[in-house]
Parts: sequence; C-alpha cells; structure tokens
Amino acid sequence: MKIALLGYGKMGQTIERVAIQRGHDVVTRIGRNDSIEDIQKADVVIEFTAPDSAVSNIKFCADMGLPIVCGTTGWNEELQEVTDYIDSKKGTLVHASNFSLGVNIFFELNRKLAAMMAPYQEYRVSMEEIHHTEKKDAPSGTAVTLAQGIAEYTDLNKWHLGTDNESNSLPIDAQRVKDVKGTHSVHYSSVIDDIEIKHTAHSRDGFAIGAVIAAEWITKHKGIFTMKDVLNLS
Repeated sequence: MKIALLGYGKMGQTIERVAIQRGHDVVTRIGRNDSIEDIQKADVVIEFTAPDSAVSNIKFCADMGLPIVCGTTGWNEELQEVTDYIDSKKGTLVHASNFSLGVNIFFELNRKLAAMMAPYQEYRVSMEEIHHTEKKDAPSGTAVTLAQGIAEYTDLNKWHLGTDNESNSLPIDAQRVKDVKGTHSVHYSSVIDDIEIKHTAHSRDGFAIGAVIAAEWITKHKGIFTMKDVLNLS
C-alpha cells in the first residue's frame, strides 16, 4: 500500500516507521511548507496536522478521490460540514479522537462503567488528562470522547475545564507537562470509596499502529467511519 503522510512532525515520523515495518511504502511526506500536490501518488492519506488545517486537508483529499485517515483533533464543531462534503464526493474518511487500540478499548470500558454507576448518585465523577506541552487543544479529543460516553448515562450533558463542580457539567482537569505522551483517568468518588479507570500511553507507537491499521482497513470500504468501525467494537 502506498501511503502519503500529511503532517510530518513527531507523529508523522512514528507512523512512517510503523508503516514501513508493516510492509507499506511511504511515497510522500508533506510538512508545513511542502506542496500538497504530491499526495496524488498515494493509495491512502494519513493526516496528523493541526485543528485549523484539518478540514481543508480532508476536503482536498476528497476532491482528489483519496481515502483519508484523520488523527487531528479539535475540529469537531465542523464534523457535520465535513460529513456532508465527504458524502457529496462519495469519499472515504476514518476520523477518531485517538487511534490507539488500547484507548479505544478504554472508551468502551468507560461507557460500561458509566452505565453501571448511573444508579448510584452518591458518586461524583470527574476526569483528568495529561499531555505534552505542545498539545494545542484542551481538553484533548480523547477526553471529550470519554465525556460523551459518560453523558450517555448521566445528566452531565456538558463538560468544563477545571476541578470545580458545576450543575450538569463534567469537570476535566487538563494538564500540560513536558514529554508526556497521554494519560487519561476517570474518577468516581464518594464519601465511602473511590473507583478509577486509567489509560497511560508510554509512546506514540500505539497511536501510529492504530492509524496504519485504519489505513489498511479503509482501502476496502467507502463512507465515513471511526475506530469503533475499524476495530468492530460493539
């Protein structure tokens, strides 16, 4: 499979290494100042750039008839616009707040725990996420996905940054620490005890492997998907 990397920072370089290990060819690497036109050499595009360029990148790939795996977060407010555009072009997109296989299992565990805890109003739920200082969005896309999973089973239909309690809102403590790859924890606290689930990333390899697996999968499908589809998670 011929892969174009749209975004060639630390994440793009890790994806390149993983893709080559899995027997694929990286035919072009497009950084901030490179021409995007070379992208047409590829069978599939893996995009990890920035929130302010992700939507235009996705649309460009759709115009070129190229399936795209998008790992950039922070553009969810434009998801419906992107969905309509991809549909109009009969294109293919896999988007996710996190491509790590472990994190996507963690998403399902979070939803299951939220459903189990819903009857017990004595527990207060909160979240903490820690990322490297170069992370542009806060809270992380992963934290937002976790919050959405909790909202399915509680009256916490929104989130806010910080640790203070607010009515119908989930507190998310977003911390930025040098060289942290990504840690997310969901905490249920009562006077009697605490329950916590936690995912800690040790390297970027988990995200890269998931993105390459998604690229392998997407070449056999048409439409708009998430990692839940790729991994066949119920």
